[in-house]
This record gives sequence, C-alpha cells and structure tokens, in this order.
Amino acid sequence: MGRCRSSAWWSMVRRVLCQKGRSEESSYGSNGGAALMGDWVHNLSVAWMAALVFGLSYVVAWWIHVLVARLAVGERGRAFKAVSPGMLPPLGIIFGLFVAFTAAQVWSDIDRANAAVSREASSLRAAVILSSSFPGEPEARLRGLVHRYIEEAVAQEWPMMAKHAADLRMTPRSLAEALRFTLALTPISNGQQTAQREMATALENALDARRQRILVSRSEVHPVKWLCLILQAVCALVAIAMVHSDNRLASAVTLAIFATGVAASILLIVSHDRPFTGDISVGAGALVQVMPANSDE
Repeated sequence: MGRCRSSAWWSMVRRVLCQKGRSEESSYGSNGGAALMGDWVHNLSVAWMAALVFGLSYVVAWWIHVLVARLAVGERGRAFKAVSPGMLPPLGIIFGLFVAFTAAQVWSDIDRANAAVSREASSLRAAVILSSSFPGEPEARLRGLVHRYIEEAVAQEWPMMAKHAADLRMTPRSLAEALRFTLALTPISNGQQTAQREMATALENALDARRQRILVSRSEVHPVKWLCLILQAVCALVAIAMVHSDNRLASAVTLAIFATGVAASILLIVSHDRPFTGDISVGAGALVQVMPANSDE
C-alpha cells in the first residue's frame, strides 16, 4: 500500500515537472517571437516604418470612433456627453511627459553610442600615429593589427550589434594582440619609452570604448514603457471620442489630429530606439576613416 502511494506521488511529481517544462518552452517561444517582431520593425526603412506606425494609429483611432459612436445612444450617450472636456488637457500632458521621458532615454543612448565610437576611433588613430616612433617591422605590425581589428569590427561586430547579439564575451583578438605587442616592445630612447606608454594607454582606451559600444548596443526602450505610452494614448483617444460623441464629424477630425501626433511621437522613438539598428543608426564611418593601410597609410 505504501509503495503504491509512493508510486502515485512520484507520478504526480513527474506530471507537474513536465507541465512546467512545456510552459517554459511555450513562454520562451513567445518571447522569441516578440523579439523577432521587434527586429523586423526596427529593420524597416524609415518610410515603411512611418507607414506602419501611422497606419496602425489611424486604424486604432477609427475603431475607437466607431465603437464610441455605436455605444453613444440613449442613456449611454447622455453619460458620454457628461464627461468633462477638462480631463483632456491632463491626459494630453501626461502623454507628453511619457514621450519626453522615453525620448530622453533614446537620445542619451544615441549620444553614448556616438561618443563610444568617436573615442574608439580617436584612440586607434593615436596608437597608429605613435607607432611611427618604432619604424620598420614594429610599426608595420601594429598598423596591420589595427587594420585587421577595424575590418573585423565593421564586418562582424556591427551586424551583431544590430541584432542585439554582441556581448562582452567576444574578445577582439587583433586589438588584444596589438596591446601585447606594444607592451613587449623594447624602447631604446626616452622618446620611444614615452611613445610606448602612450600607445598602450591609447589601445586600452580603445578597448574600454569598445566595451561601452557593445553595452549601449543592447539598450532599448523597455516593453513596460511602451505599454504605458500606448495605453495613455488610447485613454486620451477614448476620452476625445466620448467628449465629442454628439458630433461625429468633430470627433473624427479631433481623433485624426491626435492620432497623427501619437504616430509622430512613436515613430520618432522607434526609429532611434536601438542605436545600431535601422536606417537611423550609429555607423562605423569614424572607424573606417582612421583605418590604416597594412603598410603605408
């Protein structure tokens, strides 16, 4: 009897664990689908992104207009008309604050990304210039390593950053080798000692700027912020439709105007949401400009 109860208990445990595993797999699949949808939207051209955002905004406003118009009959119509127009300004102000706070994060991420790329390029350029203090094979070796590092960053890291796939575990072997090679140099004069020290500092700054670039490449607006922003916009649209429920033309015009403002705000944020993704993104032009030739600049 005891063994039967124990067997039944273990069977129940196995069923619970199996159900939990299936639930986790389902959750993972849905999150992966959401990520793919986000990648698809962010990789659209600005024109297609604008068409999508404005189209969805107008469709939502039209559905709200139709729904409120159908509900605004009899007692419900009088209740809708009793809604005070004085609630519209606070709703609009709150929506504007949400947009301002979200846009501030986006602009900050863009500024950080540009600063990291510029700092990285400046540090690499300084290392290349200082390498002329060690003419011959050391200079050519260092220039070649910097050249290879920039090529790898442009060809491999930038596409990975656009997909949010880059992380700090990726080791820039060319840049690490350049730093080791610099530290292994044997200076024969005070000038070369100073140049070696400055070259090592410049390469360390380039490594740090690269870390900052990868960290900021993974930033984006959190889904909770998007949910709050869109929910606030929908609340404002519903309030507008209710206040103007007795005049369908006025309701349609007002809803269209506010929906246009909502779409413009969302488009502005979405197009800059990910610093290294989409048409409006931080490019590798600064690194390409300072890329030395393998032998002669």
